[in-house]
Amino acid sequence: MSAVSENPPFGIALRILSGCLFAGMSICIKAISTEVPVGEIVFFRSAFALIPLVIFLWIRGEFPHGLSTRRPLGHLLRSSLGAAAMFASFASIARLPLAEATLLSYLSPTFTSIAGVLLLSERVTVWRVGGVVLGLAGVLILVWPEMGSTDFSGDRIWGYVFGLLMGVLTAFALIMVRSLSRTENPGAIAFYFVIASMLGGIASIPFGWMAPDMYQLIMLVLAGLFGGFAHIAMTLAFRHAEASLLAPFEYLAITWPILADLLLFDVPLSHAFLSALPLVLGGAAMAAVDGRRRRVES
Repeated sequence: MSAVSENPPFGIALRILSGCLFAGMSICIKAISTEVPVGEIVFFRSAFALIPLVIFLWIRGEFPHGLSTRRPLGHLLRSSLGAAAMFASFASIARLPLAEATLLSYLSPTFTSIAGVLLLSERVTVWRVGGVVLGLAGVLILVWPEMGSTDFSGDRIWGYVFGLLMGVLTAFALIMVRSLSRTENPGAIAFYFVIASMLGGIASIPFGWMAPDMYQLIMLVLAGLFGGFAHIAMTLAFRHAEASLLAPFEYLAITWPILADLLLFDVPLSHAFLSALPLVLGGAAMAAVDGRRRRVES
């Protein structure tokens, strides 16, 4: 690592900034999710995220020659999984309080841990098993109190289903990223994912699009720009600080959706959410610790 990259305080600041930007993206999506179709949101989010991404790659001298690839099918699979995960994530945000939908996204490390065992024959460790047990226990606590409630609407059920599906799809997408990163430029991986998501959004036109009004258009554009800059901030954060140093600040990001629910959307935090929160985050932390231990051993 070069000396210019070794700036942990700057890396931490960038990681916190990326969490704020991702939260801003989610807030914009939540604000219009009951009116704008999910496929249309995916398209705009991806299209406007492409702008800062291309500028970033161009500044780094990686556009366009850095997009060349020897593994087009690998990119196709990774991008398809990532695009499907984005659809599921936005569908979950549309049906659940923002804090609950965001909490479900923290299951991705748990599912990645499971996928590593099933697909890559990685060792089953105490940390890995503990992370899976805590994460799934958190989901059970989150859902269980409402299973027998007459207020447990179909939309809410589907919100949890889409949230869990997003976690699974993201896990498999991350496994593909791990594989592609051995030979492919990270900028190319991000670029083809955005393109695939745009195409997925366009493919949803027969299932319903609408002409957004000015407020909706502003939210769509901001969602894309926030998402694009968030990815760049996260990428730069890992260039300036070790992943182990940044890990605690990943869990700080749940604060912003909680505040958004309380202050912007006037949605109170349920007892189930407060009980599930430490379990899901604890499971994600154990899975992350296991991943770092394996990288050190290798």
